[in-house]
Amino acid sequence: TILDGCCQWMTAGGGILHQEMPQVSKRMLGIQLWLNLPAKNKMTAPQYREITPDMVPTVNEDGIIIKVVSEHYRGIPGAVKSDFVKLTLLDVTLNAGANWEYNLSKEHTLFVYIVEGAGWFEASDHPLISCKSAVLFNQGEEFLARASDQGMRFLLFAGEPIGEPISWGGPIVMNTQAELKQAFRDLEEGTFVLNFLPNLKN
Repeated sequence: TILDGCCQWMTAGGGILHQEMPQVSKRMLGIQLWLNLPAKNKMTAPQYREITPDMVPTVNEDGIIIKVVSEHYRGIPGAVKSDFVKLTLLDVTLNAGANWEYNLSKEHTLFVYIVEGAGWFEASDHPLISCKSAVLFNQGEEFLARASDQGMRFLLFAGEPIGEPISWGGPIVMNTQAELKQAFRDLEEGTFVLNFLPNLKN
């Protein structure tokens, strides 16, 4: 069960079958991110982790609140540590007019998704970006954000690119079309998970 402030962290690996079943609510706000696995780890054993609000460290910095979901922020470890791809996931809330800087490796890919409010990134002469927008940034070592008078909340995702081909179809992501077709055959024949976890056959 996913309640306010909760997160589910799944490593699909050799196969996880899951279904979201949202309940009727006046307001529901959530996000789902797929993070690819390197080819050598693609068929690892599936894993499921539940993250509750009390597990997520919160950092307060002069009108800025940073919740550290994964990896770390200024030496503070997050609620979860990535297994195969080191993904930094921060939930950042800026009060009206607040400025925030974040340093990262220039080799990392970084993008944000604005959940609420609006603001600027990089330089103040750039366009104002409103909520429900995603922004992918060029390589660099310094990320800058400034909130408008509405304030701004965004999710920040950063990690080193895998640099491998992707073949995607429906709920399955593989590296080649041949692997993708095989996975769908396994799904149709009911052996999708069992093929990769022989110990479950008995």
